[in-house]
Amino acid sequence: QVQLAESGGGLVQAGGSLRLSCAASGRTFNSYAMGWFRQAPGQEREFVAAISWRLGRTNYADSVKGRFTISRDNAKNTVYLQMNSLTPEDTAVYYCAGGGTLSAIPERYDGWGQGTQVTVSS
Repeated sequence: QVQLAESGGGLVQAGGSLRLSCAASGRTFNSYAMGWFRQAPGQEREFVAAISWRLGRTNYADSVKGRFTISRDNAKNTVYLQMNSLTPEDTAVYYCAGGGTLSAIPERYDGWGQGTQVTVSS
């Protein structure tokens, strides 16, 4: 089935920026939307943002509104997460997945990638 690969993570200082990518490989990806989630040590997986493929409708967690921007390139089957004004609270493994809605509930998504580590230092 569809395979997803996250990339773009790394170590960045507080106040800095990173852009994450989520690329679908292999067969054509036909989900309604793509979502970004993150998981820090000792915490549950947390919704970050989602975007629909066709119209680009978006949904953001309150914690990232105004700082993060989700976008997509339909021709490349790729979704991006531009992260600005990063703080240590953003440190986590970031995952992408396909979903049938813009839901913030992880159980509504599937096809999870392996994740990419984002570490924000003080």
